[in-house]
Parts: sequence; C-alpha cells; structure tokens
Amino acid sequence: MKGKKKHKFWRIVRNVFLILLSIFLLWIVYHQVMTKFEQKKYSAIGQLVEVDGKKMHVYTEGEGEHTVVLLSGLGTTAPALDFEPLMNEMAKNNKVVVIEPFGYGWSDVTKKERTVENITEEIRAALKESNINGPYILMPHSVSGIYSMYYVNKYPDEVEAIIGIDSTLPMATEYFQEAAPSLPGFLKLVAPMGIARVAVNVIPDNFLPIADEGTYSEENLQMTEKLSAWKAYNSNVIEEAQELSNNIKKTKDMSFPPNIPIMMFTTKEDKVNEEGKSNVTFYQDQLRNQDSSELIILDGHHYLHWTKSQDMSKQINDFIEDYIGTE
Repeated sequence: MKGKKKHKFWRIVRNVFLILLSIFLLWIVYHQVMTKFEQKKYSAIGQLVEVDGKKMHVYTEGEGEHTVVLLSGLGTTAPALDFEPLMNEMAKNNKVVVIEPFGYGWSDVTKKERTVENITEEIRAALKESNINGPYILMPHSVSGIYSMYYVNKYPDEVEAIIGIDSTLPMATEYFQEAAPSLPGFLKLVAPMGIARVAVNVIPDNFLPIADEGTYSEENLQMTEKLSAWKAYNSNVIEEAQELSNNIKKTKDMSFPPNIPIMMFTTKEDKVNEEGKSNVTFYQDQLRNQDSSELIILDGHHYLHWTKSQDMSKQINDFIEDYIGTE
C-alpha cells in the first residue's frame, strides 16, 4: 500500500514537472515569435552601418559646427531612446550622435570580446561608416568614460573635448579602494529565454527612465519596453561587465591630455567614505592637471540626463563657447 502511494506521489511530481516544462518551452517559442514581430514593427530610428560584418545603430540629430558623440552606460538597453531629452535640447545648437554599441538598442550582438580596444575601434568605425567626421566632443555616461579615456589617448587629434555624465574613470577603483563591479554569466539566458519579457510585463517601471511625465514621449517609452524584452542582459552586456576589471587595468595609467577641455557632470555628495572621499573629490583630483576644465554638480540620479537635460544643455553650450569656440 505504501509503495503504491509513493509511486503515485512521484507520478504527480513528474506530471507537474512536465506541465511546467511544457509551459516554459511554449513561452520561449512565444517570446521568439513576438521578438521577430516586434523587431519588424519597431524598426531602427537611425542608420544601421556595417562594422566587422555586423550592423551597428547610429542615430543623429541637429546640425552645428561641433559634433557631440553620446556614449551610454553599462546595461542601458536602448541608448538612442534613453538620451532623447538631452539630444532634443543639445541638437538645437549642435550635431548630436548616439552610437549604440553591439548588444545595445538596434545594434547586433557580436562574438568579439568586449575589450576596451574592440569597443573603441567599433565606435570609431561606426562614425566613419556614417560619414560623421571629427574632431568630436565625446560625451560618455558612466562606464563609457573608460572607452573615452582610451579613445582620446590613442586618437587625440580626433577629440576636441570630453563632457562626462558621472563618468567612470580608470583610477576610480584605486582611489576608492574598491573592486570593479561585474555580473554573473548565467544572466546571458535572460534575453533568449524570455525572462526579460516576463520582467518587463510584471515590473515595467524598472526598465524605464525615472523622469517626470512628459519628459519622454509615449512612443519612446513603448519602444524602450519592447527593446528591453529583446536585449536586456544579453551576452554582450554581461561580457562587457565581466571584462570591466581588465579594461580598467589597461587604462589605469592613462590620463586626459592636459590641452583637452574637460567638463564633468556629477551628482551631489551623498556618499562620502571614512577618508572623506566622494565622487566630487575624485573628479576634482582627476581634473587638477587640465588646462581647461569644469566640474558641474547637480542634484539628481546617476542618469542625470533623465531629469537635468535642460540645465546640462545650457552648461554644455556655454562650455563649448568658452573653451572650444566657433570657427
């Protein structure tokens, strides 16, 4: 009798497992079908150019004597959408370009390693393929500060200024005595298995900018949700995070050329360690040898452009006029 009950129990467990497995497999199929459908419905808003045999998305707005190249932070699903408020403001006076690296937005996913060398060369190639000529004002957000540091050291004649948005710089880990952050490899499964799509449906606000209503268009927010379902935590993003420590080691002895004007936006000092070090003191230390530099402290999120685009644009235009000028 006991044996029959035990057998019945495991049969129920098996059946439940098979039902759950079937639902999961059906969800993956549904996710893949929906992804193909949505990719056709929500086509790239900019230009797709070929880089190393893959397609990279380049979005451009405005005209002007200066070309500002916006570079996104780690894990920003769709940079061309995320930067929308800042682009709209800055494009009134400048040519503004967003490069979506491989694994971001409408760009393909690549098998090339996410080294600082590869990422920088891909950005440079995308600009050349788009016929966007320098010199450029590089405007890196967060981790892209590493790539901008490498770019300006390897190709100084192609950069006329750097304007950072709370940018990660190579000396930060040593200055704060902290290890570079990373992400576990299993997160690569989030996008292809449809887990990101579940998350977007359950907690959509976690994938959208934290901004006042009306800052972003409804179309923008809808596309951001859809692209998050396809691209969130894809293999390139995870590999980039895992490569960050090595990329910092490769660039930690680099510094900005003294003659390059540097402007840095950062948040107010809300985290000061026991030694009195903060993001503000760090940037002050990094900029002390520049011939021309400004440090602008704003009250806001690490993604300052979500809420401070108008203030930032005015400061940027003044900075360009004062330190770069016009022809």
